[in-house]
Amino acid sequence: MKELNGKQIENLIDKAIEIKKNQQKWWNSLDHKTLAMIFQKTSTRTRVSFEVGMTQLGGHAIFMDWRTTQFTMSDIKDESKCLSRFVDIIMARLVKHSDLQKMADASGVPVINGLCEKYHPCQSLGDLMTIKEHKGKLNGLKVVYLGIGNNVSNTLSLACTRTGMNFTLCAPEMDPPCIDEELLKEVKGSGLYEEEKDPKKAVQGADVVYTDTWVNMEVFTDPKFEKEKERRMKTFVPYQLNRKLVEGTDALVMHDMPIHKGYEIDEWSIYSPNSIIFDQGENRLHIQKAIMLWLLGKIKL
Repeated sequence: MKELNGKQIENLIDKAIEIKKNQQKWWNSLDHKTLAMIFQKTSTRTRVSFEVGMTQLGGHAIFMDWRTTQFTMSDIKDESKCLSRFVDIIMARLVKHSDLQKMADASGVPVINGLCEKYHPCQSLGDLMTIKEHKGKLNGLKVVYLGIGNNVSNTLSLACTRTGMNFTLCAPEMDPPCIDEELLKEVKGSGLYEEEKDPKKAVQGADVVYTDTWVNMEVFTDPKFEKEKERRMKTFVPYQLNRKLVEGTDALVMHDMPIHKGYEIDEWSIYSPNSIIFDQGENRLHIQKAIMLWLLGKIKL
């Protein structure tokens, strides 16, 4: 996300919308191209959207579970350098952004961040695509993010402020591993970012209300994290996206999934008339296509 300015972000989103409307036009655009998908963390939407996306563009995708590769025992730079000799593009979903950076530095082909502890750029691009589909624009809209400050709120705040959207973070705390002072400095200096601890005040005039899990997926069922999980559940209850907060407003309801019903969001909000959660999920497919086509030189921003 940091590599793209506001105009480029919106151009990429517009291209994804165009691809979605004219899918057959792009069916052979990545013929004989191969995508390597490397996963340290579990995944549904990221894996399926990239794999189906590459297939629909005429290419081939390889799923690689980190635990069954030599990445577990060899230098990440050496393995990445070698892997890039076989494939045309790499998508990696890693625990640490520092490892992703090592991979990108060593690779001879583009490396896409499929999620790390600090960022989730593909998600945020798909989110803005979905907002633009429903609202017809981005500039001037107000997006409110409820819950814990994390990798998702990082890239979402950056994408929003760079495209002229107002972003409000309504969170009692930040998840420590995700903190990026450079990013926070930029969004705070944009004049489009604010922090508001009161959810009722935060959602006033909101065009979009967004939430995410309070506990990262890799530790949600980890017994060692149980005490911290219990603490977070108590701390974040007032920040739940629920019916009382959004019913009767025009705010679109968003969640990047997976959803933990009864925690960060109630069931009514998931299926409410204003919910675009499943449109948001579907659009991961189309934004991934646009990202790969751009990185492989098939479209320009």
